[in-house]
Amino acid sequence: MTIDRIPNTPSFRTALPQLSRRHAIAALAASSSLSALAQFRVEITGVGLTQLPIAIAPFRGEPQSPQKISAIVQADLERSGRFLGVDASGVALDESSRPDLSLWRQRKADALTSGSITRLADGRFDVRFRLWDVVKAQDLGGQSFVVTQADLRLVAHRIADFVYEKLTGERGIFSTRIAYVTKAGSRYSLWVADADGENAQSALSSPEPIISPAWAPTGTQLAYVSFESRKPVVYVHDVATGRRRLIANFRGSNSAPAWSPDGRTLAVTLSRDGGSQLYTIDANGGEPRRLMQSSGIDTEPVFSSDGRSIYFVSDRGGSPQVYRVAASGGGAERVTFNGSYNISPSISPDGQWLAYISRVGGAYKLHVMDLKSGSVTAVTDTSADENPSFAPNSRLIVYATQQQGREALMTTTLDGKIKARLAGQGGDIREPDWGPFQNK
Repeated sequence: MTIDRIPNTPSFRTALPQLSRRHAIAALAASSSLSALAQFRVEITGVGLTQLPIAIAPFRGEPQSPQKISAIVQADLERSGRFLGVDASGVALDESSRPDLSLWRQRKADALTSGSITRLADGRFDVRFRLWDVVKAQDLGGQSFVVTQADLRLVAHRIADFVYEKLTGERGIFSTRIAYVTKAGSRYSLWVADADGENAQSALSSPEPIISPAWAPTGTQLAYVSFESRKPVVYVHDVATGRRRLIANFRGSNSAPAWSPDGRTLAVTLSRDGGSQLYTIDANGGEPRRLMQSSGIDTEPVFSSDGRSIYFVSDRGGSPQVYRVAASGGGAERVTFNGSYNISPSISPDGQWLAYISRVGGAYKLHVMDLKSGSVTAVTDTSADENPSFAPNSRLIVYATQQQGREALMTTTLDGKIKARLAGQGGDIREPDWGPFQNK
């Protein structure tokens, strides 16, 4: 059994379990008791050119809390590449305190966050915080939450989102989710985790490969390819209920699903008419529509942010390159020209950037292209990068790579200056996909 692949690409290796590795999955089952993966260790490296110094004071009551809210908030902000943590030790503050801003100016902080966490009689937690602009001596507001212990990490991420948006003017992505696949022995598992890699929960486990999953733009559904029936078949999975529906089970292989921005259509790669070709199909299933005729392998489709174009990989010119075709079909236009081997395209939600994997001297490296100018930048120093996926605010990229002979997840800023390694346990980590913004 084979599936659509560009020969010898790392994303479509000859070993069946590692084929079609463009998107990461998030098929979150509706089970009431999801087992948690061992928590990741987040390692942040690099120095940005314009990082805002911020102090996150330890929250009052935090020593008795099962989650260290201030530490989670600081790690989120530092991982974004936009902030530099300032030592906040030795000062007792909470959200009701009027801080001595001159002290924080001496510590070179431009902003300060303080708060508290209190366990209530019913077992829930009351979490409160406030943000200060130290330079302008302004109270920038705050929020309060009453949540169960299970939601404490989510609250920390929402605090980081608030701080990020107030200080940058852009929406934060810390309360979003990532998804990925692990392979441990002969077993494949789908995981959904917080954007920092923590709080991972098992969505599905199978002895057969489950590949190429993709979040719907609403974050309520996921498309993926399953080999449970011993052939590649495309499903769409409802996150809330755990129900799934069959979308593509045609003759030959059915693979590489990608959602249109409006969530109504999927682009897929089918071999039902001979060769691996691109089609679109209604998100509820039905008869697919072929986009074009090609003598080569066309696969790894992804919609542009405006839904008007589909980027994909083809070897029609003799080697794998990224092309673009109108979503309605027609002639294809080549997009990548640097190098002879470019695969795994991902388009930023703001439509400005194309991330892809390029083979450079035998190494597979993440590259970012400015779609307006066409300029290309290599952003990693690793040699086995795979499957880039943009954060919903277009500021970060998550990707898979290899370190010390094992696969791991990384995030990077678009310039490659700030990286975070999410080192997990539970097998080789593959196919990351960054989910959409969550409802506030």
